[in-house]
Order: sequence, then structure tokens, then C-alpha cells
Amino acid sequence: MEFKIINAQTGADQKYTNQQIAEFLFTHLEEYGDKVADILKCIDYVMNPDKGGNIIVGLDAEKIVGIVILNNTGMKDFIPENILVYIAVDNSQRGKGYGKQLMQKAIDTAEGNIALHVEPNNPAKGLYEKLGFTNKYLEMRLVK
Repeated sequence: MEFKIINAQTGADQKYTNQQIAEFLFTHLEEYGDKVADILKCIDYVMNPDKGGNIIVGLDAEKIVGIVILNNTGMKDFIPENILVYIAVDNSQRGKGYGKQLMQKAIDTAEGNIALHVEPNNPAKGLYEKLGFTNKYLEMRLVK
């Protein structure tokens, strides 16, 4: 697998547009995903030089097989510097190790620690644990 890294420093990519990335994630995140408009906001955050992060596009023969989006938190020393917001592998390409390769590239690319949220029944939870992620806290939210 080859990787294309997109961020505020590298600039937008002409071949893999924000819309194309958002639609890929919307399609392949399935029940764990968000609306395209919300995914586009996450991409805009990465591309803002005052905020930042990385979009990692995994390619096989120049075809997108997976995407990861990490946003910078700007909160070094008291919460992780990065939050993994989205990761998805093309549903027709699952089971080939692409998810693990994408996660490893995300870990290698990110400067600092990484947090992520995963639902207990999400099959990717096992992969995250194998890569060293632990569940130190119980997340609680107040939705207003």
C-alpha cells in the first residue's frame, strides 16, 4: 500500500479532493459514520494552519482503499496532541491488513500522543488494542 499525506503544509490534493475523501468515509464508515457535511468540517480543521492534523489516504494501484483523519488538539501535556477522528477501509477490501497499515502510518506520522473513541461493539477495537491503545478513561458526554 502507498500513502498520500494531506495537511495544511502539503496543501489540498488535486487528485483526492475533500469531497471525494468525505464521500469515501461516509460510505465506508457505515453505521459508525457521520454526514458528509460533518466530515467536510473535520477536513477543513486539518487544512486550517492554526489548527491542523493529517489526512492519510491509503492507495493500492492508485485506488483509495482506506483513509485516516487525525486532528491536532492543541492541548499537549494535558490531553493527547492528536485525536483520530475517522478511519475507514473500503468495505470490499477489508481483511487484507489495510486497516493495520493505515493505523501504523497514522501513529508514525502523528507528533505526540493519539486519542480515539471507539464503540464497544466496533470490530476495529481489537486492532486498536493490538497496536497499544488502552482504555484508561470512561468517556461521558452531556448532549445539549
